[in-house]
Amino acid sequence: MPTPTKGARLGGSSAHERLILANLATQLFEHGKITTTEAKARRVRPLAEKLITKAKRGDLHNRRQIMRVVRDKTVVHKLVAEIGPHFAERAGGYTRITKTMPRKGDNAPMAVIELVQEKTVTSEAEKARGTKFAKDAPKAAEVVETPAEETPEVVEASAETTEEAPAADEAAETEEAKKD
Repeated sequence: MPTPTKGARLGGSSAHERLILANLATQLFEHGKITTTEAKARRVRPLAEKLITKAKRGDLHNRRQIMRVVRDKTVVHKLVAEIGPHFAERAGGYTRITKTMPRKGDNAPMAVIELVQEKTVTSEAEKARGTKFAKDAPKAAEVVETPAEETPEVVEASAETTEEAPAADEAAETEEAKKD
């Protein structure tokens, strides 16, 4: 006989905990986000991430593995057809847990667990930094050379503004003299 997991279980028995987590995962995939206690959110997160990873593969075997946990066929279809392809480029971290205010009745710590909707920006950030794109470095060197050629024009423009500045000072002095 296998030994049960140590520690407290949600709902008392292991079977009840398994059903609670399955229902939480089903509601998470159906609605996109759910509000629950922090303990339940922390317990359902690994289950939800594993199911999304199986949905990304999307073959018949993985669909049946998902059906073992999520019993609603419409939710399984949504998971495989919409949610899985949405996270196709993402390697993990499909959910986010945000702590909220405690529950009114028993002051239990509450949290919102939701599916991450935005796309990953790490590849765009690396492209902007230029860490992995060494072939773009010569283009950056060309960009540095072009502003050096334009600097004499800027100097001429600043000389014109300095000539205009004394004229503006003289105009201000004449206006003050008229006021007196």
